Amino acid sequence: MSKPVILTGLRANNDLHLGNYLGALLPMVDMAKQHAGEYQINLFVPDLHSFTTPVDHSKLFDQILQNLKVFAAAGLPLEHEDIHIYRQSFITAHSELTWILDCFTGFGEMSRMTQFKDKSAKLSQDRISVGLFNYPVLMAADILLYGASYVPVGDDQTQHLEFTRDIAERMNKQFGDLFVVPKPVTEQHTFFGKEQGLRVKDLVDPTKKMSKSDETGTGVIFLTDNASVARKKIMSATTDSLGKISYDTTNQPGVSNLLQILGLLANKSLEAVAKEYAGQSQYGALKEAVSTAVVDFLSDFQTKLAAVDEHALLNKLAASEQTMNQTASQTLHKAQQAVGLRPKGQ
Repeated sequence: MSKPVILTGLRANNDLHLGNYLGALLPMVDMAKQHAGEYQINLFVPDLHSFTTPVDHSKLFDQILQNLKVFAAAGLPLEHEDIHIYRQSFITAHSELTWILDCFTGFGEMSRMTQFKDKSAKLSQDRISVGLFNYPVLMAADILLYGASYVPVGDDQTQHLEFTRDIAERMNKQFGDLFVVPKPVTEQHTFFGKEQGLRVKDLVDPTKKMSKSDETGTGVIFLTDNASVARKKIMSATTDSLGKISYDTTNQPGVSNLLQILGLLANKSLEAVAKEYAGQSQYGALKEAVSTAVVDFLSDFQTKLAAVDEHALLNKLAASEQTMNQTASQTLHKAQQAVGLRPKGQ
């Protein structure tokens, strides 16, 4: 490829929420707008990753298409020739390269993955899949197939990116120049900015991030929530008994979370919002302001979502998947030749 590649993706199962939008989706769209032209932007739906933990499989396909519409509604410039959107499972090289990489990956390497330990701890033993254990290898294939140099990841994914670098260097050492090694985490942070790991917190338990896997949904603002539901969730948000408003994530995580949400939706700096409310002793006015901002955002976003041109989106998807299949197949064939599955020179 003539341009360096930036690769990023967002899991498609379950409804997306405000935390996904502000912490992941919007930064993806802003990154694509900023770098398209100078870089090739691969924005994919990792649908194979979607059921490493239990999901409703009867809804998965429709959720994938719906979430692609969400990207479009968020302002992703689909018409740009350097931006590609595609579904992981529609590029069979992802699965095929994963198996090859599996055979050069140690059991101990995967056993040390923090995210596997964290996620498996929440499941019964019979629900912990090999896919969850193997997830970092598939992620490595996602990146290496396209020679991606830059991959914006949060703190919970940096270990997987480091593994991708390790397996690429291991394969290159044994077989020659097979893969582009992604930039190290420090260079990724310099390129994208450390704030890429932004996390909006749960409204009920502000010590944890807002998550679409939350079973109750009471602390999560989904992008599909109507005004009354969203307002009720904000007005019921957990705060504290200190009787003062200040941005203090340690002692006032609930209040700090509300200030952060308000700043992001009002397009104001966190410092400006915190200064505006500093010293106030009642939390009601802050919650009212946040609920108004959230309701206004949802109304505007849902209008844009309803107006997405599905025909144009599907055409873009088909064109991107054709292009990505060609690129990925070339990388896979090179790896197959290296390990002896295909004759060299053909």
